[in-house]
Amino acid sequence: MLHRMPVVFVSHGAPDALLNAPDAVSCWRELGQQIPQPEAILVISAHWEAQRPTASLANPPVTIHDFSGFPPALYRMQYSAPGAPALAERAVSLLSAAGLVSELHPSRGLDHGAWAPLSAMYPQANIPITQLSLVHNASAAAHVALGRALVPLRDEGVLILASGAITHNFGWLDIHAQADAAPLPEAQQFTDWVAKRVAAQDVDGLLAYRSAPHGADAHPSEEHFLPFFVALGAANGDIPLRFRPRFTYGALAMDAYLWQGVEQGF
Repeated sequence: MLHRMPVVFVSHGAPDALLNAPDAVSCWRELGQQIPQPEAILVISAHWEAQRPTASLANPPVTIHDFSGFPPALYRMQYSAPGAPALAERAVSLLSAAGLVSELHPSRGLDHGAWAPLSAMYPQANIPITQLSLVHNASAAAHVALGRALVPLRDEGVLILASGAITHNFGWLDIHAQADAAPLPEAQQFTDWVAKRVAAQDVDGLLAYRSAPHGADAHPSEEHFLPFFVALGAANGDIPLRFRPRFTYGALAMDAYLWQGVEQGF
């Protein structure tokens, strides 16, 4: 009996989440403890888009500090995990078999959407990792299809980790917000709407999120929500579990979702 690996979505928050979002960091640690030890990890982050799905052959992948204006401690952080080039090739093979033209990148490293949550989930950095890009200007539905093509990886010991944001409107943020401050009502309402639709496994409803209360405002651009749709596709109807760390900066929802696997007989 092999265990089908779960699928995880995390809201990675601002680049300084590891320093200033203890609730989220605790959530990421808990996820790492709950999940069976993966053979390898495929990360889909909001911070890598390409013209077609692209997986990295980097071995090892470098730590990319793709931000500016944050404390020096953040730029000293490294996540020195081994790469997973064989997984990159397998992912591209599955996508190609599903009719999705895909390619490999020789050296793309790990952006903060990947290494920030992984630093808490797997601090020993001993699990092979590769990143898979989003598809620039592709729809949410196209990203659900991408996730569905990756489902076989779950039966091969691979953890699919999608990293983005449930809310991502810079105009909503309050950089002076206290950790225990009530979140912006609009951000809370949209976050709760997403949770209800996820609990109901209503993929069609989620695809129409821009018509939801404050949906269009929650994501003025779509890239931070697209990893969530990859996770929905890869979840393939599994039962969702919601984690609810505190909002950061008054309006960045830090919700995470875990879709549990089921045992598969071979």
